[in-house]
Amino acid sequence: MKQRSSKYLYLLVLLPFLVVAILFEIIPLLMIVVNSFRPEGGGAGVTLAHYATIFTKPLYKKAILNSITISLTSSAFGIVIAFLGGMAARRAGKGSKLHNAYLTVLNMTSNFAGVPLAFAYMILLGNSGILKQWIPFLQDFDLYTSTGLNMIYVYFQIPLSTLLMIPAFDGIRQEWQEASTLMGCSAAGFWTRIGAPVLLPSILGTVSVLFANALAAYATAYALLMNNFALLPINVSGMFVGDVTQRKEMGGALSVVMMILMVIAMGANNAIVNRQRKGGARK
Repeated sequence: MKQRSSKYLYLLVLLPFLVVAILFEIIPLLMIVVNSFRPEGGGAGVTLAHYATIFTKPLYKKAILNSITISLTSSAFGIVIAFLGGMAARRAGKGSKLHNAYLTVLNMTSNFAGVPLAFAYMILLGNSGILKQWIPFLQDFDLYTSTGLNMIYVYFQIPLSTLLMIPAFDGIRQEWQEASTLMGCSAAGFWTRIGAPVLLPSILGTVSVLFANALAAYATAYALLMNNFALLPINVSGMFVGDVTQRKEMGGALSVVMMILMVIAMGANNAIVNRQRKGGARK
């Protein structure tokens, strides 16, 4: 009886969270999906015309390709640097002053994104940027291109991925590295043959988070390039805040496509992790 009453108490405490989740996440999500199948202007009936337009019109196909490319590129660079950053944090020693200072910097930089980040890059590397005036070989660099956008995306992926990877390195025991050294294995050999395979589930999980984070990023890209670069989040926003008319049905379809891409990325990650775990269990 006591356990049942405590269970009800926990549910009561969670009730406000469930109400907020239903009102601000589940219901809007369902409305987006439903609107994506409605005719333009909200008329009656069901249609797939919006999805047909998305996968046939060059503008939307380019936006999907650009979003996937920039998400994969920034995730790849982010996870490589995060792996090295996790190794550095492990060597510094958990709880040391250097380790704590490193975490402080990562937490600070992970919150520096969006419009302020784009504005900072404009000051440094814009057409009249400070670094372009001081460093001669940067004078021909154009920030307002896909290369510049990729650079900014990599920047805000690094602290997030590093913060996610650092706890994973706690699973690497010092005894393993010492034993591999005694057996004549180099440091690089240890990480390629032992460390990286052990960390593979965490690496893949972090990559899926980075992919979703980059795919849904909007403010930085819009502040830097406005509507001059085709990206899914920018196209979705344009459907709901258009200067002339709002196209919430097309915006809903674009949002569904973006969510499907995220689900595919997370599903592929889970499949690889499960396959690796089953292979390890058989061995």
